[in-house]
Amino acid sequence: MLMLAGIVVLHITTVILLLVATIDNAWWVTDTVSTDLWGRWEWANSVWHFTNLRNYPEDYLQAVQATAVLACVFTILALFVFVAQLFTLPKGQRFTFTGILQLIACLCIMIAASIYTAELHANEKEKQYGHSYILAWISFVFTFLLAITYLILRKKSE
Repeated sequence: MLMLAGIVVLHITTVILLLVATIDNAWWVTDTVSTDLWGRWEWANSVWHFTNLRNYPEDYLQAVQATAVLACVFTILALFVFVAQLFTLPKGQRFTFTGILQLIACLCIMIAASIYTAELHANEKEKQYGHSYILAWISFVFTFLLAITYLILRKKSE
């Protein structure tokens, strides 16, 4: 029971980290610019000004946005499926679908962070990724660990 509580806490933590990484405006930061997946804030005249993301390859940006949102959706869905499977399915069948959803979420966040790394700031000299970018990679590790845990739990309960 304690192990299941730990898994739920880790899963909720992962959901929160993914949501912060996707929503917060700190994927790329400098002294005067803060950029996320949705916009760019520029410091001018002692005020932060929001601008659209310009000079970004739109197809790559949309791929990063879509996969980051999908990672959030699949992780939240996996949490609900985990709770539902805990009470409805017999042992041996419980966590397969949850593990698959977590693997898909893991793949999505890996794709988002990888494309962001390789394509969106490749030509900039001052490379300074923000905390949201780091949280995305931490979330990738957590979703992978959760997926493996769910698949191992399925095997143990057979």
